[in-house]
Amino acid sequence: MGGSTFDVPRLEDLGDVDGRRVLVRTDFNVPIHDGVITDDLRIRASLPTLEWLMERGAAVTACSHLGRPKGHPDPRYSMAPVRQRLEELLPGVELMENLRFDPGETADDPAFVARLIEGQDLYVNDAFGASHRAHASIVGPPRFLPSAAGRLLEKEVEILGGMRSSPRRPFVAILGGAKVSDKLGVIEALSAIVDRLLIGGGMCFTFFKALGHEIGDSICEDDYVESARRLL
Repeated sequence: MGGSTFDVPRLEDLGDVDGRRVLVRTDFNVPIHDGVITDDLRIRASLPTLEWLMERGAAVTACSHLGRPKGHPDPRYSMAPVRQRLEELLPGVELMENLRFDPGETADDPAFVARLIEGQDLYVNDAFGASHRAHASIVGPPRFLPSAAGRLLEKEVEILGGMRSSPRRPFVAILGGAKVSDKLGVIEALSAIVDRLLIGGGMCFTFFKALGHEIGDSICEDDYVESARRLL
């Protein structure tokens, strides 16, 4: 691939998709306020993959999580606003309801995987932001269906690979999010190659506690304070 750092099957590796049913795992975890999407960037970022498949005759079904509904239906996390926006941007794509309405998603339940892939011929993962999770929709379908990475996932992995192999200096990484546990592996990997690593978001309080600071009622993963201390 001309020095590419990407060695996962691409869309082209799926072969002829005309008439095939393709399940696409997207990351449509977009901000919604009063039923209105306030930033549709993640939806638009999926369009190159969805368009590529549809232009070649595939019947596309997208699936995604939205928020943390704790394994049961919750109207606050309905995919309805996302479905409406997706229909405006690219008519013809089916969109499943929130994957996390079923506890089988986060548990990687084989029965849930079976329901998810029923009737599907191919699988595409284009959910870079969720691919670190061992959830049913991420790790389940590739066990049973010919699979490939979507354009967004391919692009993000290429960028990360380039940063690791030949980063521009000074190399400063900024990480956010609520949980250190979700980012621990990334933090450890980046620590070996960056010049500075800046921690923001809710997980900064776990590091503050590791430094001995008072954090009041701020979010903190007490089980990871010692891990955070080792990284400082």
